[in-house]
Amino acid sequence: MGGIVSWGTTQPSQAATPGGTELVWYGQSAFKLTTPSGKVLWLDPWLQNPANPEGKAILNQLDRADLVLVTHGHNDHVGDAVAIGQKTGAQLVATFDLANALVSVLGYPKEQLQFPALGNFGGQISLLDGEVEVAFVPAVHSSTVSTDGSPQPFYAGNPGGFWIKVKNGPTLYHTGDTDLFGDMALIPKFGPVDLMLTCIGGKFTMGPDRAAEAVELVRPKLVVPMHYGLFSLPGTPEQFAAALKARRITTPMKVMKIGVPEQI
Repeated sequence: MGGIVSWGTTQPSQAATPGGTELVWYGQSAFKLTTPSGKVLWLDPWLQNPANPEGKAILNQLDRADLVLVTHGHNDHVGDAVAIGQKTGAQLVATFDLANALVSVLGYPKEQLQFPALGNFGGQISLLDGEVEVAFVPAVHSSTVSTDGSPQPFYAGNPGGFWIKVKNGPTLYHTGDTDLFGDMALIPKFGPVDLMLTCIGGKFTMGPDRAAEAVELVRPKLVVPMHYGLFSLPGTPEQFAAALKARRITTPMKVMKIGVPEQI
């Protein structure tokens, strides 16, 4: 029977342990992934969110990013992507329509929008000299971008998630914002998932019960809940753990602490 995994507490660090892969959660759906060779990927990097009081300082001190991956255009996922791109020169990884919206509407540096890092659902790309493989996975949600004072949002393509395979490291699936959908069962057919990062908050995405069903379809070795605790979203990790147990799903769950690096 699955349960809640307790990873050892670690202190914040600048890079992954040599030979290891490191993951840091910053609240909502924001993560930093550091590969065994030290490449840094930021996923949906809303660092300055209400759950992360150190977000502004982290952004100010941030000096390394090789890739910025964005699942869809909503503000709580685009977050600080543009600022990170401007500070570091990181390539943007996104669907073609979303990437163009981030450049034309929000100001992501155009020269960092490079064809090899763009794709769409069903596509898989190799980046950073083969350090990571990224597949674009659909999501059931919506996607627009907006600016302060804009009278209406701008089209930003279809929402998605990412399947990420790290060379000499784990394979992750970041769901983005989504509802449960049956084709999640196809994801592990193209590469087993070691770690699934899944939204559980409900209201705007699937909640704990439907997220548990998603875990049953994907069959990861470990699952980490995300996208909860803000905007009065009702879903909680405790409810998610109960839903996994009720369905006799053996996948263990890990609740990450904001800002605490974990070796994966």
